[in-house]
Amino acid sequence: MTHSSIGIVITITQICYALGLLLLVPLGDLINRRKLIAGQMLLSVLALTVVGLAPTNTVLLIGMAAVGLLAVVTQVLVAFAATLAAPAERGRVVGLVTSGVVIGILLARTFAGLLTDLAGWRSVYLASAALTLIMAGALFRVLPSDERHKASLSYTQLLLSVLALFVQERILRIRAVLALLIFTAFSILWTSLVLPLSGPPLSLSHTAIGAFGLAGAVGALAAARAGRLADQGLGQKTTGISLVLLLASWLPISYTGHSLLALIIGVVLLDLAVQAVHVTNMSMIYTVRREARSRLTAGYMIFYSIGSATGSIASTRIYAFAGWNGVCLLGASVSALALLFWALTLSPRKLPPSLD
Repeated sequence: MTHSSIGIVITITQICYALGLLLLVPLGDLINRRKLIAGQMLLSVLALTVVGLAPTNTVLLIGMAAVGLLAVVTQVLVAFAATLAAPAERGRVVGLVTSGVVIGILLARTFAGLLTDLAGWRSVYLASAALTLIMAGALFRVLPSDERHKASLSYTQLLLSVLALFVQERILRIRAVLALLIFTAFSILWTSLVLPLSGPPLSLSHTAIGAFGLAGAVGALAAARAGRLADQGLGQKTTGISLVLLLASWLPISYTGHSLLALIIGVVLLDLAVQAVHVTNMSMIYTVRREARSRLTAGYMIFYSIGSATGSIASTRIYAFAGWNGVCLLGASVSALALLFWALTLSPRKLPPSLD
């Protein structure tokens, strides 16, 4: 596949991920989350196996679409954790679980690179299918039954209520737009990073390229504390500082072709900033509408997915047209837009009392 079309694979996955957020995650407010989580993971095993054995590009893309649709099970878990947590510790718990999600995403790049070098790209998906099967069984055993506070709505009403939440909750609208922008920047880096690293003069192996996920995981782990800061009423301050770091991270990232150390510094800063804002966002939206946490998650994460898909396809096309400097300029522009948007929406008087 050409450089300009690589992003299509990820974009299809992310579009279907967005559909899963809208169609599947809200079900956590309607049915037993324990059964929903286990069921989605078992279907994911099937989808991952299809990708791993795909004989044609068409089958590959169909399988990836199914993988994306079902991968939203992680967001059902985040909403479940928020529901189980005590109010005073909700930010810390959400930060812990969300950090696990993001660190898993980043470490997956490391292990996927290693597996690709050892046994080819198909082994990545077949190994993932095996691990997902093990997790499905483990989670079904350890998760508590979940029959409390279920919405008395039809499925259609449930989906429509996701849209209603955007009308009713200003904090959801603001934080969803921030999610779109920060994950556009996140995806701009991680989708296109393989291109300058795999080409001359660096020509790194898949294993070496994947190892940069370890640097990203360090940044994401450091940001886990953001949830505790949100619990202390410091969500806005955390957001502002993190967005400044996000913008600054593109300077060392732009020196990738000259210094891998500069890239590592930039990756740590970028993932620290993105994760800190993301955890803060989730912690703040969970302070409203206890009975609708799965729907709040779905609405928020739809914007996350749109941002990821946009960054994926834009970054590879910009790389084909303007190289790595063009990619970095794009990422810095999106990051600056996020910082400007946050500054323009600072209006404590209009926020719910719990967020003042």
